Amino acid sequence: MLDNKKPTDFRKFFSYYKPYKGLLFLDLLAAVLVAALGLLFPLCVRYITTDILQSGSENILRSIMEVGVWMLAIIAVRSVFGLFYDYKGHDMGAKIERDMRNELFFHYQKLPFRFFDNQRTGELMSRLTNDLLNLAELYHHGPEQVLIYSIQFVGAFIILSNINGKLTLVACALLPVLGIYSFVFYRKVQKSYKENNQRIAEINAQTEENLSGIRTAKSFANEEYENKKFSKANQRFYLGRRDIYKKEALHYSMIEYFFTPLISLLIIVCGSVWIADGSLALADLLVFVMYAVYLTEPIPRLSFMVMQYQGGLSGYRRFLEMMHTVPEILDAPEALSLEVTDGKVTFDNVSFRYNEEKEYVLKNIDLDVKDGETVAIVGQSGIGKTTLCSLIPRFYETDAGNILIDGINIREVTQQSLRQKIGVVRQDTFLFSGTVLENILYGDPEASKEKAVEAARKANAHEFIMGLPDGYDTNIGQRGVKLSGGQQQRISIARVFLKNPPILIFDEATSALDYESERMVMSSLKTLSEGRTTFIIAHRLSTVKNADRIVVLANDGIAEQGTHQELYEANGEYTKLYNAQDNSL
Repeated sequence: MLDNKKPTDFRKFFSYYKPYKGLLFLDLLAAVLVAALGLLFPLCVRYITTDILQSGSENILRSIMEVGVWMLAIIAVRSVFGLFYDYKGHDMGAKIERDMRNELFFHYQKLPFRFFDNQRTGELMSRLTNDLLNLAELYHHGPEQVLIYSIQFVGAFIILSNINGKLTLVACALLPVLGIYSFVFYRKVQKSYKENNQRIAEINAQTEENLSGIRTAKSFANEEYENKKFSKANQRFYLGRRDIYKKEALHYSMIEYFFTPLISLLIIVCGSVWIADGSLALADLLVFVMYAVYLTEPIPRLSFMVMQYQGGLSGYRRFLEMMHTVPEILDAPEALSLEVTDGKVTFDNVSFRYNEEKEYVLKNIDLDVKDGETVAIVGQSGIGKTTLCSLIPRFYETDAGNILIDGINIREVTQQSLRQKIGVVRQDTFLFSGTVLENILYGDPEASKEKAVEAARKANAHEFIMGLPDGYDTNIGQRGVKLSGGQQQRISIARVFLKNPPILIFDEATSALDYESERMVMSSLKTLSEGRTTFIIAHRLSTVKNADRIVVLANDGIAEQGTHQELYEANGEYTKLYNAQDNSL
């Protein structure tokens, strides 16, 4: 569950600068020099107009050229420092964005199945991309712009005060109004930015869902329906953006096209009046107008910074919401690495429900599975067969009771070592985009190609793989769409062979396959399960007749267990399930 009640953690915000404090120092130093050199330029103009032109010296031209050379040097050096802080500042922002994206992605990996059951992939992707992209701009521009415009404003104010105090007060008269105006804008746009980030996340979620299910959409001829759904979400995003643009335009245009020219107008009018009465020199008014730019430039820049701050801070808050989502399943402080010697699995009075508002899916389950035993878990749809087996690798945490492997409570060992000892073959096989070899090596990324080929042979996959255009180097497309269901399943079995775990879970691994594919996969599974403790979640009861033991789940726990022959002759729940399937064929 997302925790969106946490306050904004600014200490954590600034901590991301720590690995790059040297680069930050150089970036800010360059920004200081850019601002300081900018303040020197009008002083050079004032020196020419007052000290040189009014001196009456015979070497006026030479003096002007010398000052011009210094001004050219200021421009050149300022350009170099400006290039540095613009490039390296962006680079620093990109590095921080990279680090935060890694941190968020790594955090995703720690979250349990229960979390992903309630989240849409596109929204999680949006937090990983769009939000952090906006945040990177804030990390880059935030410190340097505050520094540059603070130096320019304070420096210009001091210099202008020394030139003419009265005119400085005139120039600053409207600044409090601008501050209040910007604050009001800040309050209005804050909510709009948060809603905008949520809406782009919705678009990403809908796009990801549509593209993942494009074959289903086309098979139902529902392209127009999907178009309407997307257009509706896209329109909501547009309206949100329009609202932001309206508020931004109102703020920026009022500052850029009204307040800033108004300040310049006041300076020129008042300055001209004081020139007329002899209290102000024309040269000073010229320099005053030039410095007034530095005095007023931070004002429109402030509006941009507020927009940038809102976009970045909104992304940061969404980042914190996710980072504050504490994984429900954690390793114990003194967790050990699991070493499986036999592979005995024990369920000791285990109960589980998906949340407190729902009924228990499993209740008071007691089950002892011997090492090397093949146990089939059967029962009606939705009875908790998959859930039961998902508790073994701690994909979900039990609400009561314990699960032990070779007498060791699985809560006392690390999740990584636990899951390394368990191989899972699911009905909904997931293959990654890439080659056949890369997908097999997913079972053991450090294994050699020779071992991967050996695993494929054991999974009855080598022959069809060699028939592919590029053999093991054939690209299978996203989620393995270029392969048949049976081929996908055999590759998934091959990577479990490569993993070589002592405990196996087959989650209805053949229910969606045709007869020939099922026969090949069952042969692979039989080979794989030899000498291993095996759980088979079965929909077709005909596929588990040869299991060492069949466990029948019911609403109140385990209804009965035994061999196929024993259960069938007992004429109980298993017999009803078996006869119902047999009659439906």
